[in-house]
Amino acid sequence: MPTPTWFTQALAVAPEHRDVVVAGARVAYRVWGPAGAPGVVLVHGGAAHSGWWDHVGPLLTGHRVAALDLTGHGASDRRTEYDPLLWAREVAAVAAAAELERPVVVGHSMGGWVSVTVGVEHPAEVSSIVVIDSPLNDQPPDEERLRQRRRPHRVYPTVADAMGRFRTLPPQEVLLPYVREHVARGSLRAVEGGWTWAFDPDFFGTRLRLRDLLPGVAVPLTLLRCEHGLVSAGMAAEMTGLVRGPMPVVELPDAGHHPMLDQPLALVAALRTVLALGAPAR
Repeated sequence: MPTPTWFTQALAVAPEHRDVVVAGARVAYRVWGPAGAPGVVLVHGGAAHSGWWDHVGPLLTGHRVAALDLTGHGASDRRTEYDPLLWAREVAAVAAAAELERPVVVGHSMGGWVSVTVGVEHPAEVSSIVVIDSPLNDQPPDEERLRQRRRPHRVYPTVADAMGRFRTLPPQEVLLPYVREHVARGSLRAVEGGWTWAFDPDFFGTRLRLRDLLPGVAVPLTLLRCEHGLVSAGMAAEMTGLVRGPMPVVELPDAGHHPMLDQPLALVAALRTVLALGAPAR
């Protein structure tokens, strides 16, 4: 499959790489867009990194967009323990460091749980929350599968060997090859003897339950439901009943759980629409 022009042009918009220290750990993040523009913070899922948004952030035109590596992921520091409240602090700290005034926070999968926590714990610092296919499980599904096979990362002799082993959690049948290649390459770090995955295999910790968090969200909330993802229509209705006020539900057609990997333009269109319409009334 040839690489489309839109993807090449999006990656050509190089972000500014920065970091901020939160509770003694360095949190890496990247920023696109002019200072002073309306703000967006993008929060990746479990075992992922900020580079999952490299072809999405530049397309949210008219906004200043920050994407962070939660601690234990990507280029950020690791911690001895991981706390969802601390991850929420990291999101708020990145928003402040990037000079985003009450941004929209967008979270995918586990990142949706983190974003909802931001809406509970830091409502004065954000304008609204957008959750992408984050289900009502007691634990995020990507974490549960990793927990079951928890072990030190394997070291691969070459980048190509490691990239060939890249898989999504949960597994997804359709991955655009040019997106997969970019995301997989950014998922690696050099170690003695070769290359391994950048995330901390011990990033698990006590998680707040999404069904317990939703009633406490004090800012407007929107759900992007992937047609072939983990949030069924019935679950979306249940989630809508848990929040204060309305929660618009937007379906991404023919998208798997990781829409930035199989339906990125549909995801961008949905996010552009949500941003243009503004937060739903409470």
